[in-house]
Formats: sequence, structure tokens, C-alpha cells
Amino acid sequence: MRGVLADAVWPAVPRGVLVVVPVGSTEQHGPHLPLDTDTVVADAVAGRVAGTLPRALVAPALAYGASGEHAGFPGTVSIGQEALHAVLVELARSLALWAGRVAFVNGHGGNTATLDRALGLLRSEGHDVAWTGCEIPGGDAHAGRTETSLMLHLAPARVRLDAAVAGDTRPLSALMPDLVAHGVRAVSPNGVLGDPAGASAEEGKRLLDQMTGATVRRIETWAADDRGRLR
Repeated sequence: MRGVLADAVWPAVPRGVLVVVPVGSTEQHGPHLPLDTDTVVADAVAGRVAGTLPRALVAPALAYGASGEHAGFPGTVSIGQEALHAVLVELARSLALWAGRVAFVNGHGGNTATLDRALGLLRSEGHDVAWTGCEIPGGDAHAGRTETSLMLHLAPARVRLDAAVAGDTRPLSALMPDLVAHGVRAVSPNGVLGDPAGASAEEGKRLLDQMTGATVRRIETWAADDRGRLR
């Protein structure tokens, strides 16, 4: 069976299905992208994955994550790593009562360490769970061309292109020490890490197809490390 868990009635939910759980955030994405960008992207990838694989359901998205690095911007809502850890663990334990496998699809980089820790614990308990991220090799870090293109494809009416401006365009590896120590606002006052110039809906569709294809392959292979990361 294929479908959306939130649309189902309980007698129609068979035991042993794969449940795909999108994990996002509610955080600033520059002056031009909505606060739920990471959630929109994760939900889109997870929904397409569940629609491709047999006997799979997409669960409602987890729209809050660990976004402390964006705390300097109004609108950001972060539940922190400990609360996110507890939510991920309890979600998987509850799903395990009737689901087969659980795959978390993550759209926010700040959730990575918590996913590693939570799924490492769950796997040590014997749960068949794993996670994967919505990465684009070579993509910019935050609210740049990559995410702007994705949102122009997924929700064009919600993108404020007239407000799109470049932020700090250095590689994430160069930014990371300052990001960890001082947060995004200290590095980029407008919240953008990259440059949205040149973004397009056509590029966004291509990127979404690329992410979806890679995620489907990882879930089909189901080769995870000790932290539950699908390879």
C-alpha cells in the first residue's frame, strides 16, 4: 500500500509497513524564504519516497527541530537537542508497535547530531530504524540558490524574490567555527549563507528529483552505520 498516514483510518493501516517521517525546522531562511522551508523540503522528499516504494506511508512532518544557531532572528522556534532527542525516540518506539521499518528524512542540518544519538540508541534497542538527509552535493548552506530553487518549485507563491539578497558565501567549512561559537547572525546579518541569485523552479524540480532518487536508493539498500545513517 502507498499513502499518507494522516489520511488513513486505523483499519486500513496494515502492520509491517515502512513509515517515512519527515524532520524539519521552523527557523529563519533569510528575508525571502518562509520559516518552514526545511519542513516543506523534507515533507516533499518523504512524500515522494513513500509514493514510490511499496507498502510505505509518509507520517506527518516534525516541524520543530534544534535550531539554536538561528536564535538571533525573530520567528525561529527551536525545541533544542534534548527535546528533539526525546521526540525522535518516542516516535520510533510508538511506530514500532505496528510498523516494520522507520526511515527519518531530515531537512535541517542542525538536527544531524541529535538524529545520530537518538537512532544509535533506538538501534541498540533492536528497532529497525534509520535516517537520511536531503543533501545536494555542492549546494550552498542556507537560503541560497539551492533552497530558493527548491521552494520556487514547491511553493512559488511563498518566495519573496524581490527581497532575495546574498549573504556570506564562504564554504560551510570556513564558517563553521564562528557559527558554532556565535550563531548565524554573527556571520550573516540577513540570515543567508550563500547567494540565491540564479535560482529557478526548473532547477528546483531537478534538485528535488535528485534528492528523491538518492533517498529511495538508500532506503531500498537499507545499509546503515551505528548511528543509523543510511549509506
